Amino acid sequence: MATSLLIITGHSQGLGRAILNKYLENDDFEIIAISRTSLKLDLPRLTDISLDLGMLEVLESALASIFPSGDFKRIHLINNAGWIGEIKPIGRLGVKKLKVQVNVNLLAPMYLTNAFIAAYRDATSKKIVCNISSGAASKPVEGWGGYCSTKAALAMFTQVADKESNDPAFKFYSLAPGIVDTPMQGDIRSTELADFPDQGKFLAYKNNGDLSTPEEVASKIFYLLENDAEFDDVIQDVRNFKID
Repeated sequence: MATSLLIITGHSQGLGRAILNKYLENDDFEIIAISRTSLKLDLPRLTDISLDLGMLEVLESALASIFPSGDFKRIHLINNAGWIGEIKPIGRLGVKKLKVQVNVNLLAPMYLTNAFIAAYRDATSKKIVCNISSGAASKPVEGWGGYCSTKAALAMFTQVADKESNDPAFKFYSLAPGIVDTPMQGDIRSTELADFPDQGKFLAYKNNGDLSTPEEVASKIFYLLENDAEFDDVIQDVRNFKID
């Protein structure tokens, strides 16, 4: 019987799917997974919620049902869902798409982190929030105005949450996963050179085999959250630590 809880967003493909699979290997975890696309997996430990994080009013109405009460040993929230958005110079970005990008990348994880803290403030469990960030949070990339900005804002939000916390049972991470071989990378490589001057660099990452697999990164994320005593800093990058 599961004694720990994972809540994860963006689990239907890419890194999120690999994280989900990694946690499914561990019988200790009950899992609540939130994504726009349901996987329709019939697994007793998995609650698969179909929810578009770009629609904040829908998320807000669902918040009360996302965080179950219970005597859990560990509770992990992984805000993994993200969208690269339009890859275009600022001044040519579509307002509607920019709004969705801010909702998915920033406001949805802010909502969920806020609700997570409120729900489990009095729990004695080990509680960890891991917001999936990016190296782009600290490095401006042409064509990624929305992506860089939302990831930078999320990293700061995570640091504030950590600074405010006076509960040693809470831990907060803003984690850069490195360059992972996911569908998002395919979207990046297919962008017009005129909109994305670094296109050649990302084509080379793929051609040279420099991309990490989602499974490799998922294993590192699982290690981080299961061995958090080894990692004190809020800002983390999977490329800076190795596991056996």
